[in-house]
Amino acid sequence: MTTNILKSCAMLLSVALLAGSCKKGESPIPKSPSITVENVLESKLLVQSGSFKGTGTPPVILPGQSVSFSFSAAKNQRLTFATMYGWSNDLFFAPANPGIKLYNDDGSPITGDVSSQIKLWDNGTRINQAPGMNVIHPGTAETTIKNVKEVSGSDDFGNTYLPASQLMKLSLAYNGNSMFTITIMNNSGGTANETPFSPGVWAISYVAGGNLLMPEPIYSDAKLSANGLTNIAEMGNNTALGDYLTSNTGIFTPLSPVLVVVYKGNENPFYKTGENDRGEGLKDLAQKGNADILAAALRNKPTVKAVYVLKAPSTTVLLPRINGAAGGKVSQQLQINPGDKIAIATMYGFSNDWFFATTGDDINLNSAYSKNGSGDVSANIGLFDNGTAINQFPGAGITQFNLAGTPLSESKPIQAVPNPNGFTTLPAISNIIKVTLQ
Repeated sequence: MTTNILKSCAMLLSVALLAGSCKKGESPIPKSPSITVENVLESKLLVQSGSFKGTGTPPVILPGQSVSFSFSAAKNQRLTFATMYGWSNDLFFAPANPGIKLYNDDGSPITGDVSSQIKLWDNGTRINQAPGMNVIHPGTAETTIKNVKEVSGSDDFGNTYLPASQLMKLSLAYNGNSMFTITIMNNSGGTANETPFSPGVWAISYVAGGNLLMPEPIYSDAKLSANGLTNIAEMGNNTALGDYLTSNTGIFTPLSPVLVVVYKGNENPFYKTGENDRGEGLKDLAQKGNADILAAALRNKPTVKAVYVLKAPSTTVLLPRINGAAGGKVSQQLQINPGDKIAIATMYGFSNDWFFATTGDDINLNSAYSKNGSGDVSANIGLFDNGTAINQFPGAGITQFNLAGTPLSESKPIQAVPNPNGFTTLPAISNIIKVTLQ
């Protein structure tokens, strides 16, 4: 009997040590829990989109009038837009896909007259008439079903047109820090193709791996018109296509290889808000997604028990969910002891120097298991600005490292990224990154 009681006491003591002195209702902590980090972002393919219109009633852009709008862009990104050739049955102006080139090959911004990049297109849904204010549109003009086709000199019905660049002047200005303004001027007055321009839409696709994720957001040459373009081409109504572009606009970002640190103590071992970067390698993680330098520095700290850098198979980075496909996920089994804490960090990939990291006391294992039976500790994650690189629109910055840029240095204390943040509104952090202990 005595022996059995001693064995029982020893077993209970062992469980208590592993659990960090569990309280009533708490679950004991596994000695070797597994941490899983996932990119759960439901990504969008367009980084920005919008609409434009004239200032009158109706809000068309008459000959001699202009309209301007501003946007941000990185190297290899293109601007595309569409507006109706108003005195036609179904013609519209748009740049040739994938859109207007914004940077030279050396990364310098393109400015000035870019009218040569505009084209005139036939939507293929109405039989064309001689262009002018007396054309019949919409509704009563005869319909047809043809693919979108460029109008060059004349259309399929023998109607002639001046080059689009003689009817529309496009002027591109660079505002600095990856921001541009484009001005669309109606130059058709006094020509054989005098016409108003309708309200229009514009869009810019994300670039990943040097490729545009949505290279033809408005139309596809030699394919049927879709997604509300017909409403613009026939009626000058930009609502439907604008809604379609908006539904495809938002956040897209990979997460860099994930740094996981097991440590003892009261403070995160690699950062603190309100203080500048410590020069130990967090800058490389926040700007370039390279966790190896910081990992090496942390291994030399007496409070740090273990350091891991988790890389996704084949891709290295954790990609977001794209068109329903699952996002990237990494897992690591950890060796822990009572009182140990976990800190993690990973780069918001399409930024200048933003990083996700555990907040406050980081992940206290006993607390995590007692408060979250599922082991979901995503509420412990925050998004921070490292303060070492000038910020630009996330996913549309010419100096963002993962968009083939070189970050512009600054020196500011580490701070939480506000939301909205002056560039865009981000989804909740738990809708971007999920961290689970099992």
